[in-house]
Amino acid sequence: MEKTFLLEVSKPEQTMLCGEIMGKLIPRGSIVGLTGDLGAGKTVFAKGLARGLGITQEPNSPTFVIMNCYEGKVPLFHFDAYRLSGGAEFENMGYEEFFYGDGVSVVEWADKIRDVLPANAVIIDIQSQPQAALESRTIKVMGEGKWLLSFRNTAEQALLASKR
Repeated sequence: MEKTFLLEVSKPEQTMLCGEIMGKLIPRGSIVGLTGDLGAGKTVFAKGLARGLGITQEPNSPTFVIMNCYEGKVPLFHFDAYRLSGGAEFENMGYEEFFYGDGVSVVEWADKIRDVLPANAVIIDIQSQPQAALESRTIKVMGEGKWLLSFRNTAEQALLASKR
């Protein structure tokens, strides 16, 4: 059963914190799709995810190379689908080797390849909040997995603590 919940953040550090918490809890072999407008915080979330996976190198958005691999306790395969025309082009890249391996895959602009994302992918949609502070975002989390409840609880508590 798919779960959906929202997290409210007011600054990029909180977006990174949410990613870091997810990285500490996410099981190997998981796939995370990031969606949202340009500048919403997809790469910031991915950087936090990498930190949570024990990766010391800071990821950059792989817009021009499509995929970067980062080694840590768990490898991170960081994709950017911004320049792709759709799922068929992504399939031609041989993504399955990474999606179904021993690491964690994160895909920025996942909405462009939604047709090839597996049903068990976790989708993180990051949106600016109209009428709110410039850096405020809503992070909508959609997916399956018992670990998501732990992620939600931990993230909500950490966000409360960061606002104090």
